[in-house]
Amino acid sequence: MRIIHVTHRYPPATGGAEAVFARLTRFHVRAGDSVSVHTTTALDLHAFWDRTGRQVRPGRSIEDGAVVHRHALFHVPLIHRPLLKVLSLIPVARWQALCVPWNPIAPGMWNAARYEREKPDIVHATAFPYSWPLACARRMARRWGAAFFLTPFVHTGDADDAHDRTRSVYTSPALLQIARSADRIFVQTKGERQALLARGLPAERLVLQGLGVDLETCTGGDRRRARAAWGAADEMVVGHLANNSRAKGTIDLVEAARLLWSAGERFVLVVAGPSLPEFDGYVRRLPPGLPLRVLGRLDDGAKRDFFAGLDLFALPSRSDSFGLVIPEAWASGIPSVVYRAGGLPWVVRDGTDGLVVKCGDVPALAAALRRLIRDGAARRQLGEAGRARLGEFDWERSLGLVRRVAEQVVEERLRLSG
Repeated sequence: MRIIHVTHRYPPATGGAEAVFARLTRFHVRAGDSVSVHTTTALDLHAFWDRTGRQVRPGRSIEDGAVVHRHALFHVPLIHRPLLKVLSLIPVARWQALCVPWNPIAPGMWNAARYEREKPDIVHATAFPYSWPLACARRMARRWGAAFFLTPFVHTGDADDAHDRTRSVYTSPALLQIARSADRIFVQTKGERQALLARGLPAERLVLQGLGVDLETCTGGDRRRARAAWGAADEMVVGHLANNSRAKGTIDLVEAARLLWSAGERFVLVVAGPSLPEFDGYVRRLPPGLPLRVLGRLDDGAKRDFFAGLDLFALPSRSDSFGLVIPEAWASGIPSVVYRAGGLPWVVRDGTDGLVVKCGDVPALAAALRRLIRDGAARRQLGEAGRARLGEFDWERSLGLVRRVAEQVVEERLRLSG
């Protein structure tokens, strides 16, 4: 098959959707498919609207057997996001898809069909809420007469808030219009599927995929080395790995930790992963001397050490459709504390393999952390229950499902056209 992937960012940029699509690209290549990737030059998310964000050079390269096209970003100095916000007020869904303020505007991606010499069978795009790449992918699929696949990673937000802003953003009319034009939509949890069904997406186009865990990337680290580097040889360690920001729950987690530290609890909080500017500014305003370690980006070896060094993991995120780091923590027998938001409560079973607390309730988050910090037996029981579920998270099964659906759709289209 001839496959084109379209995504807002691609490795070496780090993030869940980015990692999944890189893995899917490699899977297709190993299966003998021809794969092209169209993406932007952004490494940092804020590079979409801020020239200070890190980028790589635009151009074409061969990576893991796929042709990767990196398209340059367009910025309007000083007024980029305000200008897009004004333009997005025009009440036409197709227009709004191109003008949302957080969009990566990459003009070359809009004309990406000209970079392709052969007709694709499938154009497969990700991820919400970055509608520019999705609109470009749909345009490419229509121009070539190819099937259009979508993996949106819908963030459904606070399950207890009927007016949650995250859910509103991820189910905007512009995004839903793109979703309705897709031949197949791959969702990661039953909650994501329910959210799209409730907004009128046809059930026969929704494919429940689920994700996997790669034990080689998250186990086998050196616990002693990691804890020595953190100055936590004998301390309890709570970890967090995300694109550190308010949306990912990083700031709530630090605030919950501060409540516990002020009450006399002794533990070290280790925060890893790239940071958005809002979190960097928040950290600069914190008082000195807190038992907080901010590690930044982790390479593969550092990631293995990170999980090896933890006693407890926390991801109080408002904006995860699945939470790949949860089964990665379980692989080391480490339970997680999460918010009841997005896909996380569909992955973590409250009281069985982790704890789930009300989204945005920092005192409740602190109480859940305190419970597991103090109760080693409960930590071990929850962590081992999570480890026992690792068979549910199988990349070969997950990615194989995507390819089987692609084969079925291509065969069906050939049958109908012939």
